[in-house]
Order: sequence, then structure tokens, then C-alpha cells
Amino acid sequence: MNKLEAFGYIVAQASRGDITFPTSVNAVLRLQQALDDPDCPLDDAIRLVLAEPQLAARTVALANSAAFSGGGPPVTNVRAAVTRMGYRRLQSLVASLLVRQFGSRINDPGLRAKAEQLWQHTTNVAALAWSLARHVTGTNPDTALFAGIIHEVGGFYLLSRADEFPGLLDDDPEKWGELCEDVVGLEVMKKLAVPEPVLDAIGQLRRAWINMPPSTLLDTLLLANQYAPVASPLGTAPPALPEHGDSAIDFVLDEELLASIRLEAEETCKAMGGPLLV
Repeated sequence: MNKLEAFGYIVAQASRGDITFPTSVNAVLRLQQALDDPDCPLDDAIRLVLAEPQLAARTVALANSAAFSGGGPPVTNVRAAVTRMGYRRLQSLVASLLVRQFGSRINDPGLRAKAEQLWQHTTNVAALAWSLARHVTGTNPDTALFAGIIHEVGGFYLLSRADEFPGLLDDDPEKWGELCEDVVGLEVMKKLAVPEPVLDAIGQLRRAWINMPPSTLLDTLLLANQYAPVASPLGTAPPALPEHGDSAIDFVLDEELLASIRLEAEETCKAMGGPLLV
């Protein structure tokens, strides 16, 4: 099977809803579904978090980061961390755990390296999106954080399948891989019950330009991708700002503000990041 046939096979499967998740992903999905219920009792949420040691550790770490602590005293247990974070932010951490699980069945060293780079890109975009939403675009920061975490879920899914199709994600000058990632990503997000506004924004990422002034979730993700210090190893780089962009963006994002956003995002990224494949 050549590369184009392999892409077609994976896209056809995805279009039928035939998407295979690792067993570990299905377990995290059950946790996500429980947290989707706003009436989920706090004790149940804490018990679910404690059942996933990585999630428990990162919940406490993120609750103690400067971005989320609000200057309060450090928390030392999951109950205090969940109370401080709230369910919406906790859902973003669950999403990050879910994305991590796609790496669990990657065996090829080259693919594992790509998955690790994609994870570093993802955590940087998510952290920047949260800070940019707070300080620049005015969109909901928690939604921006969640969208940043899952915006490359199609790429993670393809990486998790690429062991089956040698050469699938090698250089792709005709960009069939990007088309495949877009279609597969859409279907994966549907299966994960990603809200429509988030799904729409992510779906437009590859072809959209930043509005001036930036004010939407899509603008937030575009800016976060522009300023992410680690590029995605899949597809092409995001489109550069238009020629007038430097002067236009200065009205809402000058060098001083950008520097502070980067510092804030760096700490958030460290709290939620760490190696993908452990």
C-alpha cells in the first residue's frame, strides 16, 4: 500500500466513525464524560483524578503555578487543587492526558520523536492561548486552553497509526498528509464530543488569517501558533502575519506585553507539560 492509499484508507475509516483508540484513551474518556456533568459531586471528581496519578500530579502543579494560584498559598493535595482549578480547567488537563495516551502505542523511534515534538508544540500553544485570551483577545481563557491542547489531536492520531504504514508521515510535498490530518482530526474531535465552537476554530486554523484586532478563539489559536517556541513536526508552519502585521499588532500586543505573556505561558507550560512518552 503506497502513502496515498494509506491516507485514503485512514480517512475512509475516520469518515465511517471507525476510529480506534488505545484502551488507555477509553479510560480517560470515561473520566472526561464524568467531568462533563456540572453536577458531578466534588468527591467523585477527586476520586477520578486520584485514579490517574499523572493527572493528580499535574493538577496540583498547575494549581500552584503563578497563572492559577492568584497569589494564594500553595496547595498540597488534590482536593484543594481541584477546588482552586474548577471543573473547566480540570477538563483541559484531562484532555492533555487523553492526548498523551495516543503516544502509548508508538514503537518506531522516529515517530516517537515526532510525537514528543508535537506534544511540546501543543503544550506551548495551549499555555500561550490561555494567556493571550486573558490579556489580548478577550475570549474565554479556559476554552482557549482546552482548544490549544486538542488542536493537533488529528496529528497525534495519525502518529499512533503510522507504525502500520511505513513512510506515512515522511516528507509530503503534495500535502496529502495535511488533508488527511484535517479530515481525521475533525472525526476524532467529534468522537471526543468537542464543543462545536472549538471544533470550528480548529478546523479553520490551517487556512485562516488573524483579524485585527484579534478577538476570537480562532485569532487566539493563530497567535499562539505564531509565537509558540516549538513548531509542529507535521504539515507546514502557520501563515506569517501580513506585511502590515507588525504595526497593526502593536496596537494590541506590544513587545512588553508579549514578553510578559511568554513568561506566564512558560510557567503554565512547565506545570502541564513534561515528556509525552514516559
